[in-house]
Amino acid sequence: MQFLIFIIAYPLLWLLSILPFRIFYLLSDAIYFLIYYIIGYRKKTVRENLAMALPNLSDEERLVIEKKSYRHMCDMFMEMIKTMTISSKEMNKRFVITNLEVIKEYEAKEKSIMLLVSHYASWEWLITLNQKISYKGVGVYKKINNKYFDKLIRDIRSKYNTELVVSNKTIPLIADNNRKNILSIYGIPSDQSPAANRIFHWDKFMGIEVPVHTGAEMLAKKYDLNVIYVKVKKVKRGYYEATLIPLSDNAKSIPDFGITHDYLQEVEKQIHEAPEFYFWTHRRWKHRLKDINA
Repeated sequence: MQFLIFIIAYPLLWLLSILPFRIFYLLSDAIYFLIYYIIGYRKKTVRENLAMALPNLSDEERLVIEKKSYRHMCDMFMEMIKTMTISSKEMNKRFVITNLEVIKEYEAKEKSIMLLVSHYASWEWLITLNQKISYKGVGVYKKINNKYFDKLIRDIRSKYNTELVVSNKTIPLIADNNRKNILSIYGIPSDQSPAANRIFHWDKFMGIEVPVHTGAEMLAKKYDLNVIYVKVKKVKRGYYEATLIPLSDNAKSIPDFGITHDYLQEVEKQIHEAPEFYFWTHRRWKHRLKDINA
């Protein structure tokens, strides 16, 4: 059944990917109408998240952000499909890295790099970075149940020779690369909520005490990795700018959880600047210290 669903869906996805951008985004508008007004996909979760994270705003202001966030989410989904056939030239025009010299300087030091990303603006098109670096690019992702669609996602995200690794295989891979002296850049999204059985540390995110992922920091400390945060800004529809923000060039010298805290602060700044480009459909605040202690 998985294969049948895939072979029916794949030709449609490919046809969508070759549409001109003008028509492509008109289709995204239609999907937005369906998802938001007809299906109401995760509206309750989005509204709860916005109310918790942005309590200073009125209901009307949060509703504007809500609608814009759904529009952006649909664009993101469509842009991932577009990656199937988009040219390298077009990708580089639409996703610009403003200060690539930061990575070049770190590469010259011959230390691997931990690249912290967030579910903001476009993390999908960050794969274009792999065209501009000399290190091996590795992206951590969550496996999809349908093995055929999982392979498609891996093919899309590894378009520019990025190696995709499932989250539970990240530690062995980094250990092996370190042992073989394979200099790499590891892209890890760390702004979502860890599973209940993996809660290790709590910190404030958007003013709320929540469990946070600390794995990226611990790996950076253990294997002496430079740490960079990628701040992605949506310039206009279909166009993004990424700015590389160094967090540490000596992770072992930073007090425990300091890098994680600084990373979360950077994500917060982005959300406050333009909250409509954050991925509000995730249940980021499902575990809260206040609720645990109640």
